[in-house]
Amino acid sequence: MAKKSLIEREKKRQKLEQKYHLIRQSLKKEISKASSLSEKWEIQGKLESLPRNSAPTRLHRRCFSTGRPRATYRDFGLSGHILREMVNECLLPGATRSSW
Repeated sequence: MAKKSLIEREKKRQKLEQKYHLIRQSLKKEISKASSLSEKWEIQGKLESLPRNSAPTRLHRRCFSTGRPRATYRDFGLSGHILREMVNECLLPGATRSSW
């Protein structure tokens, strides 16, 4: 189980990213439309003044049940070992164990 503080920090980052998403998107469009280099630098300065944790690259996908940050499957939102346990117990519909 991940520490509660790390999970809460991740939730805070998600809220910040949602809050500044439209602002960040509009500034990036302005940069692409700007003609002179000085205008681009000015807009880039505005973009850099936004909080760091509002950038989408700072978000990290975590396991839904344990909060584990690594080896998470996007389709299920679970880490590998939790996914394997749930498949073995037939808790995930449509998922089967591999056999060859």
